[in-house]
Amino acid sequence: MPLHFTSGQRLDDGVLEREFTLGDIPGILWTPASAPAPAPLILLGHPPLGLRTMYPRLVARARHAAADGFAAATIELPGSGDRPRWAAAEQARAGLRRAVEAGEPVGDEIIDALILPLVDKAVPEWQAALDALLPLPEIGGPVGYSGGVISIGVRLAAVEPRIVAAGFFAGSFVPRAMFEEARQVTIPLHVLLQWDDEGNDRQAALDLFDAFGSQEKSLHAHMGGHTGVPQFAGEAAAQFFTRHLR
Repeated sequence: MPLHFTSGQRLDDGVLEREFTLGDIPGILWTPASAPAPAPLILLGHPPLGLRTMYPRLVARARHAAADGFAAATIELPGSGDRPRWAAAEQARAGLRRAVEAGEPVGDEIIDALILPLVDKAVPEWQAALDALLPLPEIGGPVGYSGGVISIGVRLAAVEPRIVAAGFFAGSFVPRAMFEEARQVTIPLHVLLQWDDEGNDRQAALDLFDAFGSQEKSLHAHMGGHTGVPQFAGEAAAQFFTRHLR
């Protein structure tokens, strides 16, 4: 898929932010102001809420990455933001809302419908983004993946040899099928878990961590809900990527 830059601006810390399209997929690339080129690349994963909604958190993460000498990039997920509506995804989200509003447990059927088609569509798009971004002179690899949806990260880590380390946020539903894929993941992992995350099955997150086939994997659990991640958690993640992408 062809990559076209559509806009660019310097942020106040000198980071260059450029919006791009990859075919019809919107994305954003951030590159450090003064790091020696080419820079390693961190892919910024995010929930399917739309890049515009997620932008404040994404740009903050990208600035932190740039301060450590890394480029960062993200793309819009299928059916989100300005991309065409995706009927199957909207039906799955409606099923989830009905279960939550009724106080019912979120069963495997709902989780599978919500997550597995998203993983199947999104992972090849992330790989296409890598195909387009890595040849740029300012980017050289190696590549890391950081964030959620954790199932997208698991699939990417299992199938994409250019990704050498991953930081996962265990804050989303995990289909049972992903546990088998997790056993195929062997790269170093840094997993963040909010212990009191109201929307996350803590035991499933612990079981997924146990399933990962990586020899080097660390679990960082903090008290608090989904949005209560402490500031210092970012420092440990930054040290992890500096260790493995430098």
